[in-house]
Amino acid sequence: MAEGQIYKIHSDFYYVQKDNQTFECKIREVLKKQQLKIVVGDFVEFDGGVISKILPKKTFIPRPSVANVDQIVVVSALKAPDLDFHQLNRYISLAKYYKIPVVLCFNKEDLGLDEDAQDKILSIYGALGYEIVFTSALEKKGIDAFRKLLKGKVSALCGNSGVGKSSLINALNPNVHLRTKEVSEKLNRGTHTTRHCEIIALDENSAIVDTPGFSNVRFDFMLPQDVDVLFPEIHKHSAYCKYGDCLHINEDGCEVLKNVEEIDETRYESYVEFVSEAIEYKEKIKYNGVKKETAQKFKNNKAQVKISEKKRQASRNTRKQMIYKEIDDNADE
Repeated sequence: MAEGQIYKIHSDFYYVQKDNQTFECKIREVLKKQQLKIVVGDFVEFDGGVISKILPKKTFIPRPSVANVDQIVVVSALKAPDLDFHQLNRYISLAKYYKIPVVLCFNKEDLGLDEDAQDKILSIYGALGYEIVFTSALEKKGIDAFRKLLKGKVSALCGNSGVGKSSLINALNPNVHLRTKEVSEKLNRGTHTTRHCEIIALDENSAIVDTPGFSNVRFDFMLPQDVDVLFPEIHKHSAYCKYGDCLHINEDGCEVLKNVEEIDETRYESYVEFVSEAIEYKEKIKYNGVKKETAQKFKNNKAQVKISEKKRQASRNTRKQMIYKEIDDNADE
């Protein structure tokens, strides 16, 4: 049994790399029945073109669906499309939620880097301890500095469509030749050129996961009182609030509101947006619940496929019919 890593998934085929060799594999039926989440980056055991086991994930984010990355690189364009601080905060917060380190890359410096914008970026995110690099994939500016931040790691690139992720990968490794497109002048946004996640080697020790662009990251999967953990500059004040369930929006005795002038306006606005989305989630589970039947159970530390509720009920009905038939037969006698 060999062990390798899934670097690309296309249709029902899983492309696994081991010792610089690529193997086209399918998934064993028992894994399909368990409905396991199998994503790019997963380490697997396989033999004869069949994957039989998914090894535990060190890290995982559901969107873009990727596993076992060392860091997330959030790529933003300085212009075309315009820099969106609120969207940037969403990506950063998503990575923080999944406890994955973040690097911030601001691309398209060739279109002009306003000093005020640069100062704002550094004052907000530099102060929070994030590694920051300014690049121009077109003019190859900042590429060497960017390459150093990626050295020896598997990095997932994420960001809106059109920010230049594919162009950056082409600049980092000219042998890749990823397809790129211009940003729409009418919509001021890019179009999807990357359709799926794929691990791309930069050198022997470094790799990048190219991901499709997306923008609708929402925090409707967590409780509102937990959102402040995603914002260190807010969370450091929250312990001193008068009430333990303070949401730092309009409550009396809120220490965050007392110090709100220390917090960047776009960061606080993003926090309020996330809390609003989390409140929607809280209301949803309050009335509907969130219990979901799993497709597997564990017995003696081994995963076993569970019979679905529908099939269990059908089995019960069959047993009841047999009992009733037996009663009727005995009555006839």
